[in-house]
Formats: sequence, C-alpha cells, structure tokens
Amino acid sequence: MNSRELRQKYLDFFLARDHAVISSASLIPENDPTVLFTTAGMHPLVPYLLGEKHPAGTRLTDAQKCIRTGDIDEVGDATHHTFFEMMGNWSLGDYFKKESIAYSWEFLTSPQWLNLDKNRLAVSVFAGDGDAPFDQEAYDIWAGIFRNNDLPLDRIAKLPKKNNWWGPAGTTGPCGPDTEIFYWAGDPSKVPAGFNDDNDLWIEIWNNVFMQYNKNAAGRFEPLVQKNVDTGLGLERVLAVMNGLADNYQTDLFRNIISKIEELSGRRYDESPEITRAMRIIADHLKAATFIISDDKGISPSNTDQGYVVRRLIRRAIRYGKQLGIKIPLWTKEIASVVISDYHDIYGELGKNRQLTLASLDKEEEKFNRTLEKGLAEFYKLSGDINGVTAFTLYQSYGFPLEMTEELAAEKGIKVDRDGFMSELKKHQDLSRTAAAGKFKGGLADAGEETTKLHTAAHLMLAALRRVLGDHVVQKGSNITPERLRLDFSHPEKMTPESIKAVEDLVNGAISSHYPVTCEELSLAEAKNRGAMGVFDSKYGERVKIYTIAPLQPDGHPDFKQAFSQEICGGPHVENTGVLGHFKIQKEEASSSGVRRIKAILEK
Repeated sequence: MNSRELRQKYLDFFLARDHAVISSASLIPENDPTVLFTTAGMHPLVPYLLGEKHPAGTRLTDAQKCIRTGDIDEVGDATHHTFFEMMGNWSLGDYFKKESIAYSWEFLTSPQWLNLDKNRLAVSVFAGDGDAPFDQEAYDIWAGIFRNNDLPLDRIAKLPKKNNWWGPAGTTGPCGPDTEIFYWAGDPSKVPAGFNDDNDLWIEIWNNVFMQYNKNAAGRFEPLVQKNVDTGLGLERVLAVMNGLADNYQTDLFRNIISKIEELSGRRYDESPEITRAMRIIADHLKAATFIISDDKGISPSNTDQGYVVRRLIRRAIRYGKQLGIKIPLWTKEIASVVISDYHDIYGELGKNRQLTLASLDKEEEKFNRTLEKGLAEFYKLSGDINGVTAFTLYQSYGFPLEMTEELAAEKGIKVDRDGFMSELKKHQDLSRTAAAGKFKGGLADAGEETTKLHTAAHLMLAALRRVLGDHVVQKGSNITPERLRLDFSHPEKMTPESIKAVEDLVNGAISSHYPVTCEELSLAEAKNRGAMGVFDSKYGERVKIYTIAPLQPDGHPDFKQAFSQEICGGPHVENTGVLGHFKIQKEEASSSGVRRIKAILEK
C-alpha cells in the first residue's frame, strides 16, 4: 500500500461513518500563544473542543500537517520526524471511548481495511494519578475486544501520565487520558505474550485521546462539559508497517528524496550507519523546511521565533551534506524540488509557492556557506569546554545555532555553557528565546475584551493594507495581547509615512462608520465567490466561518458588495466597529525577507 492509498483509505473509512472530511490547517498556529507550530491535529480545533460549534458538524476526519521540534535531536533513527502527517478522527461531544476504540480496531484489523495481524497488536491505558483516576472504562473496552479475539490481557498495559496522557498542546487547554495502540515490528513468530514499553520493536501507531478535562491557568484539571475524542494515526509509521518495513525512510514518502541525496552525494543510503543517519537527517530537515516556507503563512529563515527553527533545520542539513561530501553549490533546492513534486497535488500550497521556497533556500544556503567554513575553523581551534561568550560569538559571527555548537561539542566530548549563551543573547536582544523551548507568543494571548477588539482591528488593518499597498499583501502571522496587536504581512519594502497614514485613516474611517460585524457559515466556493480572504486549498464542499465588516443596506442586512473586510476566521470579534476606539500604528519594521511587521494599538 502506498501513502496515497493509505491516506485515502483512512479518510474513506471515517467518511462512511458520518465524519466530515476537513482540510489540513496551516503549520503556523493562528490563535495559540503557547507553541511555534501546529503539533497535532487537535491544535486548530481547540475552540471546537471547548464547545464552539464546528461548521462541518460533530464528527470530523482529516490529514493534518504537523511540525514537532522537540524530536529534532532524535531525527536520524528509523521512526522520528520533524514534519509528519497525522491522520485524525474527531468526536466533538458526540461518541466517546467505546465507539472510538471500536473504530480503531476495525480499521486496523478488518480485511476490508488494513487487515493487520491481530496477534501483533498491543495497547496501553492511563494508570491514574493525583490529577485523574485509572481509566477503567478504556481498560474494560479493550479487555472485551482482546477476550473476543483470544489475545492475552497482558497486552493491555497500565502506564503513567508520561505515557498515556495527552495535552494540553500549550500550557493550558483541553486534555485527558489516552489509549495507545502498538504493532510488533519484530519476528511475527516471536510476539511477546505481554507488552513492554521499553521494547523498541513495539511501534506506536495510533493514539486515541479522550478529552475529559481542561487544564486551567492555575494548573488544575477541570472536567469538560463537552467530552471529545481526538485521535492520531501516524501516516509515516503505519505506512512502514503496511509494507513490512522497519525504516520509515524506505517508504514512498521518502524514497525519492533519499534517491536525490544519493545522487548528489555519490553515496548509498545503506552504505554505513553513519551515512544512513546523515541522509535521514537531510531528508527530514529539508522536507520540514520546505513545508514551513511553502505554507500560505510561510516563514523565512531568521533569528527569531519559527524562522529560527527553519534556519536551524536548513543549516543542520547543510552540515550533514558536507559530511556526505556534497559539493554541488545550492543543492538544498534540489531536495525541496523533490518534496514539492511528491506532495504538491495533496498540499497545493507547495506548488503555488514553489519559486518563493526555492529562492529562500538558495538565499539561506549562500548566507550559511559564506560563514560556515570560517566558523568550523574557529570551532576546531577551541580547546576545553565552550563558555557562553564563545558560543554567542559562533552564533553571531558565523551563524551557528546554539544547538549546532552543542552537537559539534558533543562530537568532541566537550560541553557548552547554555546558560551563559542565553545571558549573552539577552544582552544583544537578538532572540527572546531558543525556539526549542517551544513557546511562541503568536495569535491571541487570551480572549478578553481588549484582545477581541484588537483582533477585529487586525482584520480592518489587513484590508486597509491591501487597499494601500496592493493585493500581494497577505497575513504571515499575528500576535495579539490586551495591550497591542502585531501583524506580519508580505510586502517587499519599507512602508512610507504616507502609506502608514493612509492605512490608519482607512481603519479609523471604518471604525467611525460603526460597521456591524457579522458571521456566516458558507461553503468554500461561496466564500471564494464572495471575495473573502483565506486559504482556498481546502476540499470542495467544506464549510467555513466568514466574518464580514460591512455597511448595512436599507433592509438592515450587510451590504456584502461594499464590505470593508471579509475573512475566514475562527473569531472572536466585536459586534460593531464603533466600540474599537482610535487606531494608531506605533511601529513598522522588517520581520524577515519579504515580510514586514506592524505593531499597533487602540487608544481610548
């Protein structure tokens, strides 16, 4: 079974069970202040997990693009990835544990679907702790299934929170116990009678999260009124299982990429463990970088926030390319071209943003190559552990991300003073944190009154920017707190004082016009015909929320033809622009190549 067949089979299974197929959300979170990237399928659905009505209903399924930076150091083995696809099915206050577990078992074992050997499956459930009790319900459901299939109950493990609890995605939010499903990747004649989490031949393939709780700001776990199911089946891992492979990088999701690396380096993937690891890292990192840059909210390499992760991925791939002996100049775009070719018909933004992506990789590779050799020469002159000042010099002068310095140091058996580096970094105010810390103040910091006002003002400002600067302007990121809004947008040059004033005047004109803000649920085709701003690579027939800011017609309905702003958005918004106050741009500056940043406030 190839990746396209597996992806479609999963969606078809749940479509036949009354689930609406929804599109993958952006890799860049819209309204989550706690994470850099979309890390799981639940991430874009948090408002609906908390009770907001989803336009597509209470049963959903999707293939979600994900980026996880916490596993970067693990990449190089057979199963870890920075970019991956999470297949998910969702119940928003609809079915719960019994149906969810039954669906998973049927999809994995039924001859009509994946037809996996039942004797090679095991599961785990939450053992309970001071926050929540043992998940007796999930255990009993699995026990019934295992008895009916003559499987030993020792294959149902009771594990602690670090194994069988999911969420929240950030510091607060929906969470709950989960049950994980494992497949024995070893000799089928030697499947152990019991499950052992320490045995690497048991490969986790599916995780069913039962969202019963909400973790609040005080760290307490409160029962959710609406109980949800959030599941994730790892496409890469299950594809390897379906093809009898112990190595995800030998599936069709990586085969063409690895072949291109072999061609560029003149080495073979299976030549040695060191060569295999280097090729896996290059394949993973450049695939992840390609998806992040190509995203419709695409991020270019930089020294801050998500851009720091992109830079780290590209530069780490380049360093391993040098280890393989790749001497072709500007070769990273060759790998990206393969990624785009393999995925563009599934994720249309890859093809649409191809030239931008390749140019961004070229620029970063050129920049890094100019300093890499000098930096390596300086590094290898060092003796003994590396202090914070030296680590910062390698970062500032030679473009070495801290993590790369730490990797090189580990290879020499020496240490790096990370705290000292961070102290130097703060002094120079180049970077507010390492991206690996996994925190990013993007999107809405809360949903309070002032934040809601600024969120509505951001819609007005984006519409005004497009009127003043042109239709090439699209949102590239946002950060909204109760005090101010920050918006990143595509534009190649610094705004003039005249254009800044024109934007302010347009926004304040819309505010003084007391336009009502209305919300509708439309199909994507209707939203596109209406002229709404948003991403239209979604599936035909999917319904979305459109927020419109427009004058009223004589009959009291919004005049959509005269709308100031129409955007696909999850909210929240004020009901009328007249409550916003006076809009003022405080600062306009560069964010990254081809991207500008505005900080603005609402004065009383």
